[in-house]
Amino acid sequence: MPNLRAWSGGFPAVLFATLLAGSASAAPAEVGGAVLTPVPFEALPGFPGPDPAAALDAFRRVCAAPPPPTPQPAGVAGNPAALSATCAAAVDVAPEAAPTFFRDRFEAFRVVRPGAERPGFLTGYFEPELEGSLTREPDFPTPVLARPDDLVSLAPGETRPGLDPALRAARATTEGFAPYPDRAAIEDGALGARARPILWLRDAVDLLVLQVQGSGRVRLPDGRAVRVLYDGRNGQPYTAVAKLIVQEGHLPLKGLTLARWTTWLRAHPETARRLIRANASYIFFRLAPVEDPALGPPGAANAPLTPGRSLAVDGGLWRYGLPFWLVGQLPGAVPGEAGRLVIAADTGSAIVGPARGDLFVGTGAQAGIAAGNLRDAVDFVVLLPKSARGVAP
Repeated sequence: MPNLRAWSGGFPAVLFATLLAGSASAAPAEVGGAVLTPVPFEALPGFPGPDPAAALDAFRRVCAAPPPPTPQPAGVAGNPAALSATCAAAVDVAPEAAPTFFRDRFEAFRVVRPGAERPGFLTGYFEPELEGSLTREPDFPTPVLARPDDLVSLAPGETRPGLDPALRAARATTEGFAPYPDRAAIEDGALGARARPILWLRDAVDLLVLQVQGSGRVRLPDGRAVRVLYDGRNGQPYTAVAKLIVQEGHLPLKGLTLARWTTWLRAHPETARRLIRANASYIFFRLAPVEDPALGPPGAANAPLTPGRSLAVDGGLWRYGLPFWLVGQLPGAVPGEAGRLVIAADTGSAIVGPARGDLFVGTGAQAGIAAGNLRDAVDFVVLLPKSARGVAP
């Protein structure tokens, strides 16, 4: 579920040295400019934290998921064969054996960024729950568009002849490839008949929230809920509307929450339209059923997200399925919780770097508040799977 939740963007060059699996004494690797320093589990206070069985469940969901629709680059950290063997070993692990599983099947490496002011940075994201209709109604005039058939999505590093390498999508035409229309052009009708609504929302602010988060649940007039999932973007640069609001002096950065800046946009419709159209990025969606209300939408790893346990990482650096031990302020922490075991299951265009994460908090308004309040420095410890030669299957 590629999301656009933070303010930075772009992928750094991937720097990954081959991991000599099987022993914590192996030479540490460098990933994205960070050094992986081996650390024994005994040196991680509180590991594996409260309810490690929940982390095991999240790990198994990623293991069981179909291949991601967008493959990861070949050089990402995490030996795929070793991870596959670890997935197989996880199938029959009892909940009470989860701590032993993580200690026996993985090795811990602290992610150290030389010269960095803080160890790492963690934000939160959530699945919004909105109101809408499958047909256009007076109360629901804003369309949610399906992926157009002329949209060509580009993988990291992929380009097309004559296209700016900074663009992450293209428009297929009879003459070749062209930049895909930006948000303002799409709103003005640039897609023509290719603009196919799948759903209707109450206003452009709800659509913006849906696009920023990358997916959402929509409550229909008859009480049913449907899920709206990311299905591509126009590849144009993303600009955070909340950042523009602050830069223009409409609201202060301190105390800025999702509820506050969306309320401000609705109270100033003309300025809101200008600021929203300044964000050239545009997201397209598809409909899906809500199969398990307790879980979130599928992430980039193609597995349902687990509230509080699924982490969006830089997908150009880390392989989906890797566990991370996070040490810092975490939403929903229980008294005495020193850290939490989470699983890499998602990515985002603004989630960049080896010690940068976005924690999936959950669904609905309360999750939105918790996600908006999560902007903290944390320590990142990655758990890399041992090779088959380093541990008994």
